[in-house]
Amino acid sequence: MRVSVFGATGGIGRHVARQLLDEGHHVAALVRTPAKLTITDTDLTVITGALSDRAAVEQAVTGADAVVSALGPSLKRSATGTPLTDGTHVIVAAMREQKVARFIGLATPSLADPRDKPHWKHKVLPVMARLMFPNALAELAGMTEAVTGSDLDYTIARITNPTDKPATGHVRSGFLGHDKVGSAMTREDIAAFLVSQLTDTRYRRAMPAISN
Repeated sequence: MRVSVFGATGGIGRHVARQLLDEGHHVAALVRTPAKLTITDTDLTVITGALSDRAAVEQAVTGADAVVSALGPSLKRSATGTPLTDGTHVIVAAMREQKVARFIGLATPSLADPRDKPHWKHKVLPVMARLMFPNALAELAGMTEAVTGSDLDYTIARITNPTDKPATGHVRSGFLGHDKVGSAMTREDIAAFLVSQLTDTRYRRAMPAISN
C-alpha cells in the first residue's frame, strides 16, 4: 500500500513512518526539513515542502491509498495563527483532487464524538486547554473540522497524554462514557493504532479515544 505521511519528523510521526515501512508499505513523507527525518529506506519517498505549498502536498498524496497525519499543534502559549488548520484544508483539497478517500489522524478528547456519552473529560479538558494551550486547542478544533466536515473516509484518534515510554502493545479504544479508555499512551502505541486503521474498519468516520 502507498501511504502519504504528514508530520513524519514528529514524536509520533517518526514511529508511523518506521512502522509502515517495516510492514512493507511505501511511504511518501512531506517534510519541511529532510535532515530531521533520520529514516532511510528504498520504499521511502521524501518530498520537501510546507503544508502551505499546495503543489508539494498534492505531490505527496498523488497515487496514495491513504493519508496518515501525525500533525499536532505547538503547545507554546506564545503560538499564534492557524498553520495546521490551514494546512489540513490543503491536504483535504489535495486528497479530493487526487481521489484519495482514506484519512487517519489525531485529535483530543476535548473534542466530542457524537457516540460519546457525557464524560468529565468533555468538561475538564477543554477548560484546561483554553487556560494552558488556547491556540493549540483552536488548531486541533480547526484541523478536525476540516476533515469531519468533508466527505473523506476518516478515522481520527483522540489522545490525551502521549509518552515516550517503550511500547506496551496494549491499546484501549472506544467512546467516552461507553468504553474504559484511560489517558496515558506511548507514542509508539499511538503510531501502531494509526497504522492499524489502514485495514481496521471499526472506526470509519469516527473519532475513537485511545489509551494504553
